[in-house]
Amino acid sequence: MKKKEFVTELNGKKLQAEFSDLVENAHGSVILKYGNTVILATAVISKDEISKDYLPLTVDYEEKFYASGQILGSRFMKREGKPSDEAILSGRVVDRTIRPLFDQWIRNEIQVVITILSIDQDDPDVLAVIAASLALGVSKIPFHGPVSAIRIGKHKTDGFEINPTYTERENENFEIDLIACGKDGHINMIELGGDEAQEEVIIEAMTKASIEIEKLNAWQKSVIAEIGVPKISLSAPVMPEEVKKLFATEIEPKLEGFVMSGIPGGSKIGEIMDIWLKLAAEKLPEVKSSFAEHLFEEKVDALIHEQVLKNNKRADGRGIDELRPLFAQAGGISPVLHGSGIFYRGGTHILTALTLGGPADAQIINGMEESTDAKRFMHHYNFPPYSTGETGKMGGTNRRMIGHGALAEKALLPIIPKNVDFPYTIRLVSEAMSSNGSTSMGSVCASTIALMDGGVPIKAPVAGIASGLMMDDKGNYKVLTDIQGPEDHYGDMDFKVAGTKNGVTAIQMDVKVSGVPIRALAEAFQKAKAARLKILEVILAEISETRKDISANAPKILVLKIKPDQIGGVIGSGGKTIKEIKERTGADIDIEDDGTVYCTGKDGSAEKAKLIIEAMTHEYKAGEKYEGTVTKVTDFGAFVKIGDSDNEGLVHVSEIASFRVENVSAVLKPGDKVPVIVKGVDERDRISLSIKLADPTFIKNKAIEKK
Repeated sequence: MKKKEFVTELNGKKLQAEFSDLVENAHGSVILKYGNTVILATAVISKDEISKDYLPLTVDYEEKFYASGQILGSRFMKREGKPSDEAILSGRVVDRTIRPLFDQWIRNEIQVVITILSIDQDDPDVLAVIAASLALGVSKIPFHGPVSAIRIGKHKTDGFEINPTYTERENENFEIDLIACGKDGHINMIELGGDEAQEEVIIEAMTKASIEIEKLNAWQKSVIAEIGVPKISLSAPVMPEEVKKLFATEIEPKLEGFVMSGIPGGSKIGEIMDIWLKLAAEKLPEVKSSFAEHLFEEKVDALIHEQVLKNNKRADGRGIDELRPLFAQAGGISPVLHGSGIFYRGGTHILTALTLGGPADAQIINGMEESTDAKRFMHHYNFPPYSTGETGKMGGTNRRMIGHGALAEKALLPIIPKNVDFPYTIRLVSEAMSSNGSTSMGSVCASTIALMDGGVPIKAPVAGIASGLMMDDKGNYKVLTDIQGPEDHYGDMDFKVAGTKNGVTAIQMDVKVSGVPIRALAEAFQKAKAARLKILEVILAEISETRKDISANAPKILVLKIKPDQIGGVIGSGGKTIKEIKERTGADIDIEDDGTVYCTGKDGSAEKAKLIIEAMTHEYKAGEKYEGTVTKVTDFGAFVKIGDSDNEGLVHVSEIASFRVENVSAVLKPGDKVPVIVKGVDERDRISLSIKLADPTFIKNKAIEKK
């Protein structure tokens, strides 16, 4: 094997890039090692162009179960199947980082494949970005890298950490978990989860991240200089002069009136585009339609940038920092739903439905990177084609839907009550009913309303907003608050920030340029905070606090604690006892290893199950008084079942009455209800009872009644 190795240091640990002929047919490849986490990145470009009107870049992130030293999968299928949500999200991080660094006119297919060969305490997502950059950098594929990624973490009481491990990130006091990517001192991709983090802290983290990123980029440049091969020459398409002339004479004079129409959305832009494409097809039938489309996009892009940068004018007529009209509604859909929220921000309309379930409804995740049987908070996001006025396939999910749902989930997670305070499984589903800019942030707002409507005792309401950026070649820029469709499509940044009034809970940013200066992000933070507070005012005007009670249609969960050594008795041999309790009551029962028992049900079933388990596991003490039922009569006394439990105690013949009883069956028979007091419990948990101590006259009176 031919092999070259390059090593640098990252946070005191060795980062090693290995180049060999292992994947010799790929156009670029690298094995990157950090600690015991090892990944392979490959890059390939197709020989010929394909007929697409966009850059045909694909990033595949492949999880291999062997990487974690486990045989995972279902009982019947052990081969890796479709990618996990975690793999999709990690792949999106790589895609969003490298995509802006290609010439967008390239029509040769480019595929980057990240394969996780080994995983330990270091998360492979950051390494995947660096490896992808190296694989592209040493290949013949034109790429404006290198680009690097870094993770910055911070505990609330400690300083910043570089590339914290999985274990370090599990700490409950973790304030931020930031992934930042970039080059040349600029940031071009952000993922952040925060626990009401302050904007100043996040900016400081980004500054530290940028310093580490540039160290990694310098190392990459030295590696690429030694290993890299000459880049292939791809020719950019040359716009035919006749297309330019036709556009200049027939469309350009009208363009501003349509693009800057003051009408929300892109309907007027679509209208003038249809006019142009029809005209070009009629007048220039020999010219490919893609040229007409590309020229139109370039002209609209330049016009929107110019109007914002020079005139502070937006396509829909709003001010630079002006929010679109807001609307919030709590409930009102159906009493069957456990909670619902509707949120409008201009033409973006979201409906979120809340469903509450018991512990048994928690999600089981069995994956290479994450394994849990108790994911109790879920947010799912749907984007049907009618939300954009289009037809399309329904059902299933795509990477965008997974990504948007995960972002909203990350934004809401810090305000979800802990299991000990609210032991429900919580599922939110956000339906994008109408889309015109940042449905993910609209989902955060609608979900907050649904949680409050459903009586979930959240820590604080959360709202989200998307900011944009218009920047020219000289670095001049303007930050836009609440971007809509055309500003998202033609703008240079999509900067989503969610949080409470006290701080940030989630950020996601991607760009269409090579990067954004940190000073622009600092400005975007301040504008996003002001917008977030306005949105929270609208939400709180509709529902000022979480409803006092959960929906009557939601299941009730009652919690009790038993001793761990009592669990076996409640479950019974082969689960017989717990199954009988479920059948008798209709409740679901879940028992944790520490003895916590959850009884979940409706219409009193949870209460019934709790009473039975309490009685089964009750530790009887001398002096406790009960009403019991005689189950068996013997010569030496009677066995009495106590209360609602199946526990029995013995009333010795001497404890039946205040006088001598010669014949027990003469005064007691099975089925009799009798008052008893616990006299004691021996070392074998046998209970001794007394009737005469509970009521000295009970048997005398009963004997008289029989006469």
